[in-house]
Order: sequence, then structure tokens, then C-alpha cells
Amino acid sequence: MTSPSLKTICVYGAGALGGAIAAKLALGLREQATVSVIARGGHLEAIRADGLRVWEAEADSPLIAQVTATDSAAALPPQDLVITGLKGHQLDAAAPGIAKLLHAGTRVVMVLNGIPWWYFHRDAQSGHAERQMEELDPNGNLWRLIGPERVIGCVAYQGAEVINPSEIKLSNNGHFVLGEPSGETTGDIEAIAALLKDGGINVSISPRIRDEIWSKLMGNAAFNPISALTRALMSDIMGNPALAAMVGQVMNEVKTVAEALGARLAISIEERLERSRQIGPVRTSMLQDLLAGKALEITPLVGMVVSLGKLASVPTPISATIMALVTELDRQNLRAAG
Repeated sequence: MTSPSLKTICVYGAGALGGAIAAKLALGLREQATVSVIARGGHLEAIRADGLRVWEAEADSPLIAQVTATDSAAALPPQDLVITGLKGHQLDAAAPGIAKLLHAGTRVVMVLNGIPWWYFHRDAQSGHAERQMEELDPNGNLWRLIGPERVIGCVAYQGAEVINPSEIKLSNNGHFVLGEPSGETTGDIEAIAALLKDGGINVSISPRIRDEIWSKLMGNAAFNPISALTRALMSDIMGNPALAAMVGQVMNEVKTVAEALGARLAISIEERLERSRQIGPVRTSMLQDLLAGKALEITPLVGMVVSLGKLASVPTPISATIMALVTELDRQNLRAAG
């Protein structure tokens, strides 16, 4: 694909993270590009009425951005850039809608936690290049309708929560890491990174995006399910010696699987645990979803550690136990939510 002209941008899934990205781009780019969002329900109606309101960390007043908002991708023309703010377990259902936004040169920045559906596309590290994973793309819709060749991977280090419809609170000054699945620094990724920077978003480019994926997953695979199971904040988990030890065990399993698949994680378990102690009283995204009665993001964060562990012949007993527990928690929680 040739380097794009980025005049139209759609954020598909304008929840906490997607909404914050859309608001910053709309305010930062102004006449440079048109920003639209796909949202739904009361959140959509509030965006239409009041705009996106984003409280940055320690800000005295929110950013307020007006954007075109719809729940139907068919209402928008094909876009030059699509940024997904959905979680991994939501993407399959959204694939036809995302496909409606694509033209021949559209790139899709997928902001995802955990193992993404495109992980093995052009992967020179694992020995499993172009392997498709049914757990993440059960009908092959993502691979077929969007195509891994369009994807730019993105790892987000940004805490965000929807505190009211159309109102988002950020817990830190975030950073986003972009990477082509091939590891190349293409004209596309350079143009997209420059655009995001122009929009006030802190981004960098990695030639080894899979290393970044696994590095973040060390924390997410532990804290998200443990917080959902215990309803504890991250500071509470790290303040409990037994739970903190379990976090370290999960991190070790994740790191071992990652390295067996060719990733290189420079940070040690001890360093990762120490960083986690500094994060404070944060409510994880899985705990947020649990309390809201929403489906939990289990497979990309926990299930794939177990599945890829089997692929790489790496035992993951702690992760497997946590997956069984949080899967049943999700089932019971959705039943109670009706």
C-alpha cells in the first residue's frame, strides 16, 4: 500500500479509550482531517448532544470535542484511516461494519489489549507465520473482511474510564506504540504516527510490536482477571502478599510463552512487579466491565496465554485455573445482568 492521504478518520468504538482518541484528534487536527465515531446507546446520544468530554489526568476542566457520531458505518463514506477502540471479543461482530469504511488504501490501527487476531501475520519470530486463530476470529471475518495486511498494531498505555455517557476520565498521560506486523517502518506508519502526534497523541513506532504486546500482556493477563474475581483495585491486589505472588506467577507464565514464540521481553518479573506497585488505586477494564454487567475480555487476555502455551509446549497452570474461574464468573454475571 502507498502512503495515505489522511483526510478522513473514523474511530470505531468510541468508549473510554476510543472516545478519548477521537476527542483529541478532533481538537488537535481541526481543519486537517474530519473525525467521526461509531458508538451506540446512551453514549451515542450524549455524544451527539454534548460532544465528547475528556478529563485529562489532573485537569481542572474537560476537553470538549464535537464529532460526527453514528451507530451505522453505512452512514459514513469510506475512510482514509480507521482506528478501533473495541476490545478483542467485540471485533468479530463489528467486522462487517468496519469493512464498510474501507477503500483500497485504508489502514486500520487496532488498539487492542492481549493477543490480537492478526498476531501471526508476517511473523518472522515464531515459526507460525500466517497462522489464523479461531478463538480470536471464529468465523474468519476479520481475516477475510478487513485483512491482516491493512492492520497496524497498537499497544496503549492509557488508563481511561467512561464516568458518564460521553464523559471520559483519563488516569495518566498516555503513550501509544504503533507497529507494522512485518516490523518495517513504512510510509504508512510514519504518516499515521505524524498525524496522531499532530492530534496531540503521544506515539512511538516499534519494529517489534509483538514484544510490546507481550510486555503489556504480562500485566493485563494477571491484573484484569484477578481484579474481576476479587473486585479489588490494583493497589489492593499488590498490597495483598498472596495475590501479589499470584500476579508474579502469571507474569512468569506469560513471559515464558512469549519467549518460546520468539518475543524478547527486556523487563524482568521483579521490575514489572515494582512498576505495578506504583500504579495506585486503578480499576482495571475487566473490573469496569464486570460491574457494568458487560461481557468480559477473557480470550485475548487469558485464554490465548493458555492456547499459545500449548502451541509452544509451555505449561500455564495458573493462567488455566484463572481462565476457568473468570469464565464462570462472566457466565454468572451476564445471567444476573439479564
